[in-house]
Amino acid sequence: MSTVIYYFSATGNSLVIANDLAKELGDTDVVAMVEALDKPVDTVYDNVGIVFPVYISGLPLIVARFLKNLNISNNTYYFAVTNFGGMPGRALALTRKILKERGASLAAGFGILMPGNYTPLYGAAAKDKQKAIFDKEKVRIKEIAGKVREGATGILEEKLFSIGAILYALLYKKGSSEIPAADAGFWITDKCTSCGLCEKVCPVANIAMENGRPKWLHHCEQCMACLQWCPVEAIQYKQSTAGKEHYHHPDIKISDIIKQKQNDKLR
Repeated sequence: MSTVIYYFSATGNSLVIANDLAKELGDTDVVAMVEALDKPVDTVYDNVGIVFPVYISGLPLIVARFLKNLNISNNTYYFAVTNFGGMPGRALALTRKILKERGASLAAGFGILMPGNYTPLYGAAAKDKQKAIFDKEKVRIKEIAGKVREGATGILEEKLFSIGAILYALLYKKGSSEIPAADAGFWITDKCTSCGLCEKVCPVANIAMENGRPKWLHHCEQCMACLQWCPVEAIQYKQSTAGKEHYHHPDIKISDIIKQKQNDKLR
């Protein structure tokens, strides 16, 4: 059976999951969601997977837009895999809700713990802890691939009554509307070399270089790609990121993140 996995990734966690799952399933295309932000997405596949991170206990705005643009087929098996640094929140439930509104059913939703990347709140985990998490991800991929091959249904790996669900109710409903303009908190130090990589890695073209310095355009996703991939750590967010360890998945290169916007399919 043919499968496509659509992913959104800023620091590599979702891309690693998508690639690992594709290898385990076989006959699978891996496609960046940013390819389909402004056009309908045709799904000529038996299985469609959605892989993305959890943001403030809910869906990244870009993922919600993607799902609302997805052409729906009644004969397609839809599954989702979230990754999170703390708790899954209500991201899978939101995915199920949007698909239901589109006339489709989310057959299965899975969650995988990965190192978090939201530097305004915390620095990167220690390398040994990261390795332990990566090892567990490989095990989870095999489990999830087995469920997808079975065509398992009725799986939603999140709890209705949980701290994550409470945080969603308190933070996401109000906070998600403020995300696009939250880039007002970014600033740059005199370390900036005007390399322009921040502009290139931004998945939604929210950064423009002006006089050799990045300018944020207020349609941000708060994905932190610009901050995490800055080679000299010149990008900061408010007063809360200085001195904190940065993070991106060690198996992902900056060219992989940039490639998301180049309409390339990765195998």
